Amino acid sequence: MLIVTSIFAAFLTAIYIKLAFNVIKLRRKNKVPLGSGGINDLEKAIRAHGNFSEYVPIGLILLACLELNGAPWWLIVLFGTTLLIGRLFHANGINQEPESFDNRIRGMKLTFYTLIGLIVTNLGWVIFKLI
Repeated sequence: MLIVTSIFAAFLTAIYIKLAFNVIKLRRKNKVPLGSGGINDLEKAIRAHGNFSEYVPIGLILLACLELNGAPWWLIVLFGTTLLIGRLFHANGINQEPESFDNRIRGMKLTFYTLIGLIVTNLGWVIFKLI
């Protein structure tokens, strides 16, 4: 069972929906059916949503692999938490007015460190289990 991963998937999906609603709201407000129409706020909302959807799935896959292979729950919670926080920092950094590059950078660092940590831990865990 993927108990811990399921919890993080639910929270991350809630954030994904919130980011999608931000795009929808700005599209309606500015009457832009496709693209950003050159509207900076809409472009930022689109990229916050797009960036989230680019990084979260692979993070959840790696998290699920780790959990399915029997890693301790606290390790899954650690990686899930850093992924969640990293994605929140990034989305908030893009959507702030004025934009917060510090939060965007902080969010990307947390995301990349989490993904790299998940890669190394998954490989290490599998090797450990095979020996």
